[in-house]
Amino acid sequence: MAKRITAPDIRASKGQRKITMLTAYDYPFAKIVDEAGIDMILVGDSLGMAVLGYDDTIPVTMDEMVHHCSAVTRGASHALVVGDMPFLSYEAGPEQALASAGRLFKEGGVRAVKLEGGREVAPQTKALVQAGIPVVGHVGLTPQRVAGIGGFKVQGKTADAARIILEDAKALQEAGCFAIILEAVPAAMGRYITEALEIPTIGIGGGAHCDGQVLVIHDVLGLFERFTPKFVKKYANMAADVREAVTQYKNEVESGVFPDAEHSFSMDPDEEKKLS
Repeated sequence: MAKRITAPDIRASKGQRKITMLTAYDYPFAKIVDEAGIDMILVGDSLGMAVLGYDDTIPVTMDEMVHHCSAVTRGASHALVVGDMPFLSYEAGPEQALASAGRLFKEGGVRAVKLEGGREVAPQTKALVQAGIPVVGHVGLTPQRVAGIGGFKVQGKTADAARIILEDAKALQEAGCFAIILEAVPAAMGRYITEALEIPTIGIGGGAHCDGQVLVIHDVLGLFERFTPKFVKKYANMAADVREAVTQYKNEVESGVFPDAEHSFSMDPDEEKKLS
């Protein structure tokens, strides 16, 4: 059995190889992603939209994150599982961040956490790292802050804006992050920040020069149909396949085709005669 990947392993991958990361929110998908050899599984607060039906990530609670993290960690034996810190679970300061991350570690079983923001969350990041909790940073488009930035928009489109995001990333690096997610930024900026940092960058709409890539599993498989971001590549169209299978099941039940003899249990003929 391959050894479990750790935060130091990911950190050491900078400049050596590309890093792969996908989201998963339950045991079956975690097991499939893990068996495929993906390096990191993110239990993202994107579960709010992907599996819980919320309009965005804001309503996701710590209890929901713990619930889904525990399911994913039961399905992953190789990948490093990263738990997302939901909105308002760390913003109040290091003490709140430690309590929240502690739940994801002790109850959810993750071995790293992710939090959104730049230099303003550096104190929380430093406190978590000092407590032995590995941290992934997240800059660029930060979905938990869409109300403040006016929606899901590409960030860092000017040189000045790119420099500000780089300073945020450097602050997180200094605070102890072992990797940083860059979301929805121009490819040139992704390269600019990747080359400037000593820790890996994981792009989601950050361009090909990032040290790794992450996508939402429901986007990759074509299961989420409400919208498709520009940076998503669909590798399957499972929503259509599932819809076709469910429709066929419905038709066969209604017509009496299912269940047939192959999918039914038999009884000893002599015993069956006693029932008549």
